[in-house]
Amino acid sequence: MGNSSILNMLGFDPAYIIAGLACLTLISFITTIICILQYKRLYRRYDLFMRGKDAETLEDTILDLMDEAVYLRDEDNESKDMIHAMEKQVKAGYQKTGIVRYNAFKGMGGNLSFVIALLDDHNSGLILNSVHSREGCYLYMKDVVEGKTEILLGNEEKEALEKALGYH
Repeated sequence: MGNSSILNMLGFDPAYIIAGLACLTLISFITTIICILQYKRLYRRYDLFMRGKDAETLEDTILDLMDEAVYLRDEDNESKDMIHAMEKQVKAGYQKTGIVRYNAFKGMGGNLSFVIALLDDHNSGLILNSVHSREGCYLYMKDVVEGKTEILLGNEEKEALEKALGYH
């Protein structure tokens, strides 16, 4: 019998196959070592996380966090309700003002008379006119509804209302 082995019937040197398998084995060995190192690092992290905890204490921690989330959600809703109530109060309060000082009676000295316009978010409110004279001080009030009055306004009152409305 002659040399009739399968390796001899290939058209190339079988050492190439052996060298290829050796490279493949080396790559597999390096990959295995890398996987083992990563596994050990991950296990250390897991061990550190779970140290001193068993399944029951971990479950308690999760339940406590869920309760805290519910509590915070309720607090958030209460805060939002309070903010809405405060917004309503702010809109109902006087936010816009216009002030004009003037001399009601020429020759009497000084701008002791004044007009104040106080308006809310809907441009409703009042105009106060304080007229100072030698005989005394007189205070007049006029209602303002949506930026308008039913009573005729004096020049100073118009100016104060326009300042409150933002026209000046």
